[in-house]
Amino acid sequence: MKKIALHWQVIIALLLGVVYAYIAVVFHWNEFTADFIEPFGKIFINVLKLIAVPLVLFSIISGIVNLKDINKLGRLGIKTLIIYLLTTFAAVSLGLVLVNLIKPGKHVDQQTRNEKRIEYELWRNAAGAKKLDDINFLTDANHASEVETVTKRLALETIDPEVQKKMIEAESNKSKGPLQPLVDVFPHNIFVSLADMQMLQIIFFAIFFGVILIILPVDQSKPMVDLVNSANFVFIRMVEIVMYTMPYFVFALMAGTLVKSAGNDLSRFQSTLSFLGNYSLVVIIGLVIMAYFFYPALIAFFAKHMSVPRFLKGISKAQLTAFSTSSSVATLPVTMDCVNNKLDVPEATTSFVLPIGATVNMDGTSLYQAVAVVALAQLHMVDLDIVQQLTIVLTATLASIGAAAVPSAGLVLMILVLESVGLNPAWIAIIFPVDRILDMCRTVVNVTGDATVSVLVSGSEAKN
Repeated sequence: MKKIALHWQVIIALLLGVVYAYIAVVFHWNEFTADFIEPFGKIFINVLKLIAVPLVLFSIISGIVNLKDINKLGRLGIKTLIIYLLTTFAAVSLGLVLVNLIKPGKHVDQQTRNEKRIEYELWRNAAGAKKLDDINFLTDANHASEVETVTKRLALETIDPEVQKKMIEAESNKSKGPLQPLVDVFPHNIFVSLADMQMLQIIFFAIFFGVILIILPVDQSKPMVDLVNSANFVFIRMVEIVMYTMPYFVFALMAGTLVKSAGNDLSRFQSTLSFLGNYSLVVIIGLVIMAYFFYPALIAFFAKHMSVPRFLKGISKAQLTAFSTSSSVATLPVTMDCVNNKLDVPEATTSFVLPIGATVNMDGTSLYQAVAVVALAQLHMVDLDIVQQLTIVLTATLASIGAAAVPSAGLVLMILVLESVGLNPAWIAIIFPVDRILDMCRTVVNVTGDATVSVLVSGSEAKN
């Protein structure tokens, strides 16, 4: 009997995870799932991260050494960063176009939108942005009772601990100064960077290390080059072994994630809330366009050596892993395996382009931020002008460069984007219930973008 292909096994595991999660919510198996199924999903992510960090380190060093030309390294780096920035800019712009056309925040009953507008004005008043008696909307007699009701409710509410945590993290990032992201690239201790998974610092060290190996005489560098190449082969082999067990772990990860997200509320599991449903739909439409139309179009026009069907089939395993883990870094070993072995991109290119992409290329995250910020503004009856929307494009594009390639990192960045256009950062609590599912989808786009850029860079290098 012919064995089922691994990517089909993973798809079946994902579907079974969804089915199990639905049954678990109906029959209240939440505690059993949390105790005996979800841990295996966490084990899978931990193992992938265990492999990913040293794989990034050794693969970049190995790739640079194999280039044997510092000038080629500079050319490769400039091409990579420029293409990543352009695709991120395109993703944010697409998100803004879709959210302004579909207007998910306006497809909500007017009573709810009135209350949300009042909440917003009360927040602005508390922040000193504008006096309440200057706002016609609130002084309208028709809204007097609503103001009183909302004020009492807000006085009783507390900010969700998870939201509070994200806001503190964002405030910490914002208060470091304009050049702090540059300072953070340079590690003071590489072992601390490896332990904390500080990917930009690891990449800097790996590039520095690899350049020095090129400069050194061959007789001095050869032992270390052989060690690096051997270590790289070891971690690649580890990836191959982990892949054989992937379907079982993916089932546990999917089931655990959905059950935890839904809790005991089946209606929440079914995403029946009007705003969240419309908002999620716009995000997913944008992500699908990026993954299955925009990137394939780039491949078709600029990578004549690669057919679109082959590209999509070649990265399918990486996309499935990204969907189940919600982490570009955790998916990196699989992405490298797909791009190297399925798309035949030289290892010298993938070992440089993909680790950088997993850190600085967050197209899916940027698109989602643009949609979320404008949709939340629409829900609160706040009109963002063209300058504010251009600010969103710029902020989301630049913020994505420093985004951690881990689950839900986009929420922290969204706080910065909300504040850049004068909106309440606590609004992220509204989209919290569906964020995990959307995070899985946008990670697929992030990984697909990384693979696309590696193919484009490889094709351009082949012409030189």
